Amino acid sequence: MYQKTILKSGLRVITIPDKNTQAVTVLLLVKTGSKYETKETNGISHFLEHMLFKGTKKRINSTEIAEALDKVGGDYNAFTSEDMTGYFAKTEASRFDLTLDWVADIYLHSLFPKSEIKKEKGVIVEEINMYHDNPMVQVVNLWKKLLYGDQPAGRSVAGGKASVRSITRKQLLSYWKTHYTARNSLLCIAGNVDDQEAKRKVRKYFAGVNEGKARSKPKVIEQQTKPNSLIYFKKTDQTHLCLGVRAYNLFHPKRYALELLTVILGGMMSSRLFIEVREKLGLAYYIATLPEIDPDTGFLLTRAGVDNKNAGKAIRAILREYKKTREELVSQTELQKAKDFVKGKMALSLEPSDALASFYGGQELLENKILSQKQVFAEIDKVKPEDILETAKDIFQPQKLNLALIGPLKDRKVFENLLKEF
Repeated sequence: MYQKTILKSGLRVITIPDKNTQAVTVLLLVKTGSKYETKETNGISHFLEHMLFKGTKKRINSTEIAEALDKVGGDYNAFTSEDMTGYFAKTEASRFDLTLDWVADIYLHSLFPKSEIKKEKGVIVEEINMYHDNPMVQVVNLWKKLLYGDQPAGRSVAGGKASVRSITRKQLLSYWKTHYTARNSLLCIAGNVDDQEAKRKVRKYFAGVNEGKARSKPKVIEQQTKPNSLIYFKKTDQTHLCLGVRAYNLFHPKRYALELLTVILGGMMSSRLFIEVREKLGLAYYIATLPEIDPDTGFLLTRAGVDNKNAGKAIRAILREYKKTREELVSQTELQKAKDFVKGKMALSLEPSDALASFYGGQELLENKILSQKQVFAEIDKVKPEDILETAKDIFQPQKLNLALIGPLKDRKVFENLLKEF
């Protein structure tokens, strides 16, 4: 059970009391991320996330911010994505006041010291370097660049080195004041707390919240008429690839069919691609298929790392499995296995208070509605084999196909020809 309250300021508060845990999580979500940025300020959402840990009026530097929760054994962190930025703290339930005060403090009262901004640019550049040096991570960035090109959806959440280095304190403050508003934010509290007491304390600690308007983002333009590929030459022992198709957003009626199709193809160790590519052909150590379903974009993606000489063979194997799902009905047994897998994983994952906060808060922020676990299970159970077939026929089309690779490869035509066979 959860309760939703909208304060006079416009700040939404979701409370999920649970007396069966000793913990409490406070999660603050802001509806902004890299899709809201310009080319010149690419990375500013992520940069701002870093800066909220650099000092407030009450906790004057990063050490004091960290020690506040370290002293009580708390977990805390932040994240930035294309569509949201989040800050969370999780402690033993008796520390709820401290936890709520800490989140409110960094959200409302950060100071953005000039000296810290300068240093943090170097830190973020090293973070970008780290991603570039990890082909498993970098190939996903290339995939999104391939799909969306020179628009916010196609740029890295971390930003580019040049754009990060050029961001000024004035720009950070302006972005903070513009996007970190009550109507653009949501507070989710999950764990061993009293609902009424929690809301009373939220009103106290968030009394000074900015009441500015919620902000919109540019519309994503999707234009594709033929299969596309992108090769990034790098001397690696493996070729890392992302192969998949444009698909559905959060509001599409076939989103649950898409998720189940993903599981059937490569979401578990007994999935079709895991068995075929790893167990039978021995081509990959890691291979997985996953969906990304956002408010305005979506795709189905298979990731794998293979010996450089086997890249073509692996791509053919993946495409064969894609074709099968658009030509043949999945059996009731295989579909039921996928449903039970998804429901079982969700039930296990929602045990901790921080997972509950993310589950409820993420839905409210991005979809403006909340489905309970039971309601999500009901939507999953509605999916029929015919829905899987319709979804596969719809998305597995040549003009929606994309391939990104990192490895010591140069001949793009070889891979273009493979995609043309689809």
